[in-house]
Amino acid sequence: MALSKVNFNSMNVTPAASKAIKFNSSNNGLETGDLGGSLVLLETQTASSSATISFTSNIDSTYKEYIFKYIDVHPASDQVQFEFQADTGTNTNYNQTITSTAFRAVHDEADSSTALGYISSNDQAQGTAFQDLARYQGNGNDEALCGTLHLFDPSSTTFVKHFISRTNMYHASNESEDSFMAGYFNTTTAITRVQFKFASGNIDSGTFKLYGVS
Repeated sequence: MALSKVNFNSMNVTPAASKAIKFNSSNNGLETGDLGGSLVLLETQTASSSATISFTSNIDSTYKEYIFKYIDVHPASDQVQFEFQADTGTNTNYNQTITSTAFRAVHDEADSSTALGYISSNDQAQGTAFQDLARYQGNGNDEALCGTLHLFDPSSTTFVKHFISRTNMYHASNESEDSFMAGYFNTTTAITRVQFKFASGNIDSGTFKLYGVS
């Protein structure tokens, strides 16, 4: 198969930060630009003895998918659930109706205990409580959790709002616990805000980032 020639003058590939080389709109040359699936950082928040971390802007119809990353989140209290909820408009009740699933894999530091299974205590069936993302996080000096939460098409006024999360935590019993939570907000009203917290006590420290997926 013969290769098509590309006219040097049709190549506009001046280096640009966070860009990739792609075909131009006419498909007859190359240029730098954003590719589908690129992450656009919208907001960063840093917890410091914070009761909650709330994202109350930047969640709109601009993107079909939003990603939250929570990094080295350390609780003030021991053995606590890490949770999130969402709300609509300018409401701040954070009590949207959720149906969700939850499972996890566990391995302890002593190599004496492993587990893989569904955790019914962390799911909801048309509940309005905060949804657990991780359970029994320890608060030792070196203990923290990290993870990612995806929220899909939050501005849709036709469909429910799906979410999936994966979180690895330092369990209070000196275990690595990999938690998988997923579900949907059972509303056709646009979701505009998201809040994170621990079930009890403050978020002692941690970094929270919000991205839009282009």
